[in-house]
Amino acid sequence: MYLSPCIDAIFFNRSVNLNDQILAVKNTGYKHFEFWSWWDKDLNLLERVVKEEGLRISAMCTRFISLVDKKERSHYQQGLMESIEAAKRLGVKTLISQTGNELDFSRRKQLKNMKDGLMACISILEKADMMLVIEPLNITVDHPGYFLSSSDEAAELIAQINNPHIKMLFDVYHQQITEGNVARRLKQYNNYIGHIHIADNPGRKEPGTGELNYHYIFDSLKHTGYVGGLGLEFFPDHSPEEKLKYVKVNFPI
Repeated sequence: MYLSPCIDAIFFNRSVNLNDQILAVKNTGYKHFEFWSWWDKDLNLLERVVKEEGLRISAMCTRFISLVDKKERSHYQQGLMESIEAAKRLGVKTLISQTGNELDFSRRKQLKNMKDGLMACISILEKADMMLVIEPLNITVDHPGYFLSSSDEAAELIAQINNPHIKMLFDVYHQQITEGNVARRLKQYNNYIGHIHIADNPGRKEPGTGELNYHYIFDSLKHTGYVGGLGLEFFPDHSPEEKLKYVKVNFPI
């Protein structure tokens, strides 16, 4: 289990170039980092700096194309294949996928479209030996209209697909808003979780600023045997470097 700062969140709306973002991660004691979009970044720079600094990229997103709209399925698969090629260059083994927004027909049909679309991606993922993690997001505060908000529903879908290349991204911040009982759900869905994001609530700041007991959550995760990444996906109100150091010191894992 390891901490992995999400540079797109940590440095959101800050005038810090990509190279300096990565060096800030390294200089504050982290060995892993992640980001959202790869298509707006200099892959040559990423490839070079990661190698020179001895870092690992734990996860990045695939293209933002709807999984619940059957008409978009071929575009989703094309976006996934493009993302896999970028991921291979960077040594990334985990791709994050959103589901798209809810459409104006039955939820049951949209869930079937999502399941069928993911099933159609299995052979692509198996060939590349990569994992796709599907992310529920809260629709109350940050993402109104988004299709998948419940980890319960996500876990049921992952269980039906039953393939190790497709799992869930459990975002503690989002699921605290949507469902609560995050420690229980992290334990219950351990076998379905491929990556975790963390931030405190309310405010989506660093751990220790809100209502979530991250010492307890991290201890609970250790007991489940989780060995994957904990993506630091929070928005610091000042000095990203100071906040990264604070988390490193106060939440050792």
